[in-house]
Amino acid sequence: MAYAVISDIHANLHALNAVLRDIEKRNVDEIFFTGDIVGYGPRPDVCIDIIKKNCKILIAGNHDWAVIGYTDIEYFNEHAAQAVVWTQNVISNEHIKDLENFSLIKSSKENNAFFVHSTPKEPEKWSYIYSLDVAEVNFRFFKQQLCFVGHSHRPVILEKNAAGEIKINEGHATINSDSRYIINSGSVGQPRDGNSRSAYSIVRDDFIEIVRVEYDIKKTQQEMAQVGLPDRLIERLSYGM
Repeated sequence: MAYAVISDIHANLHALNAVLRDIEKRNVDEIFFTGDIVGYGPRPDVCIDIIKKNCKILIAGNHDWAVIGYTDIEYFNEHAAQAVVWTQNVISNEHIKDLENFSLIKSSKENNAFFVHSTPKEPEKWSYIYSLDVAEVNFRFFKQQLCFVGHSHRPVILEKNAAGEIKINEGHATINSDSRYIINSGSVGQPRDGNSRSAYSIVRDDFIEIVRVEYDIKKTQQEMAQVGLPDRLIERLSYGM
């Protein structure tokens, strides 16, 4: 059995469609989503419809919660806050209700996996796993072998072995029976690791892979400009930053 995990779509329809086409070619059985379907991008309603149709688990991200008023936008930088307000003004009432029904955390017994947007520890505080020390703490807050996160927009596979040592796997990793993992699948709609291609993860048998996918960045940028989203958000898509 194979499954894909996608995250941080941020209303980028062209990136989402490109990733789903790639997933379809790889004979994946299920897709899980780890948060931030909205924010930054120009197509919130249609992106929500697509992930509702295609994803088995729907996790709420900080931008999702900001749009429905669960997270104060004072938490956001100027441009992110502008995008949240824009989204609030255009999103349908139906999709507001959809976002309210997204889960903060979820698990899959079948896949021995835990899903959260930010961190297993205090997921509602929207912290980041940016160091091995922080990763060490967060390994204590889930019991499954695999934990999938998003939020940082930077893909990485962290492995904690039986001796308690944590190492960084970039791009792929073999799943060892005596190890546990925190996997950041990266971002579909706004990568920030210096690579402008969309990122997502696939688990097949005992192997985890981070996949990169080209999409039509210029089309997304044109749509963002047409609706008046901030220039900074438009420009950064070209650089993956």
